[in-house]
Amino acid sequence: MGVKEKILIVGAGLSGAVIGRELAQEGYKVEIIDSRSHIAGNCHTERDEATGVMVHIYGPHIFHTDDTEVWDYVNGFTTFMPYKNRVKTTSSGQVYSLPVNLHTINQFFGKTFRPDEARTFLEEQADRTITDPQTFEEQALRFVGNDLYEAFFKGYTQKQWGCSPTALPASILKRLPVRFNYDDNYFFHKYQGMPENGYTDMIERILDHPNIKVTLDTVFNRDDAEGFAHVFYSGPLDGYFDYELGRLGYRTLDFERFTYDGDYQGCAVMNYGDVSVPYTRITEHKHFSPWEEHAGSVCYREFSRACEPQDIPYYPIRLVEEKAQLTEYVARAEQESGVTFVGRLGTYRYLDMDVTIREALDTARLYLARKAENARMSTFLHAPL
Repeated sequence: MGVKEKILIVGAGLSGAVIGRELAQEGYKVEIIDSRSHIAGNCHTERDEATGVMVHIYGPHIFHTDDTEVWDYVNGFTTFMPYKNRVKTTSSGQVYSLPVNLHTINQFFGKTFRPDEARTFLEEQADRTITDPQTFEEQALRFVGNDLYEAFFKGYTQKQWGCSPTALPASILKRLPVRFNYDDNYFFHKYQGMPENGYTDMIERILDHPNIKVTLDTVFNRDDAEGFAHVFYSGPLDGYFDYELGRLGYRTLDFERFTYDGDYQGCAVMNYGDVSVPYTRITEHKHFSPWEEHAGSVCYREFSRACEPQDIPYYPIRLVEEKAQLTEYVARAEQESGVTFVGRLGTYRYLDMDVTIREALDTARLYLARKAENARMSTFLHAPL
């Protein structure tokens, strides 16, 4: 197949790698730049030299999806090993299973409820005066009542988002994680697993194509787009416009890394629901690769705070102030030509990995279809608003 036009992709994470691979396979010359010194973005993994543990450098990423095509896609580049995310939480000196399930309810209330009994009991605990929950707190109180809310949701949410749950929209808690059985698998998706050799190895394989060139430690500016037929931009939406309208709000994470000789906590993720504990959770990374055996351990204490200009943005806040600012940035983006904004940062939306890959595949296919029709490529596959 003859060489087609040159494509510039900003960001060597999941979005950039998948779009790049799809277009490279169709004969496009693809250049990918990334401001960091490594590929794979926030799902970057590295093997710790001292312990041999595969470490999720920017916090744990667990792959879960119901999308068969996406599952087949990632398994085409690496072997995914079975993994179930079983989260524990420490609250008021006791350890419980999350999401809240029948065992959690019985343990917390000192009961031996059957499923129907637990369902009836929680309905009695719930605040039935709340008919149309508007805030996170109202949503929780309506469906689980004050005691479970205080123990498992209030403190953790306050630490994670840096504000009272009364200031957060109910939509954050749309799917209240309560199960009336003993299933403690955190996710409910058909496919769940971890890449055998880490995410960075997987993305390396996706990028391994003669039509793809990757350049790291390179910060994008809009002049770089000259000479390219199209730009796929997965950096921060506000960053593309040099933050001219101010910075969109994000939460960032600080990690306090420590090692341990042995098994520190017996599970991959231990949440801390008490607001008196400054961190939200401790992750023990060797438990994310249960098929491996390591004597030593690498752990992270995770702290959430407001994102400053020099920080890595993790979670878009998307409250009223941010949405007003986002509206202005989207309007500016729509005036641009030759660029499509993709991924978590480019669309200012929280996206799981499977959704990121799905949207990247769809974006690449839409670009190819629009080129065949000689039509304009969309600025956004999915509007951020």
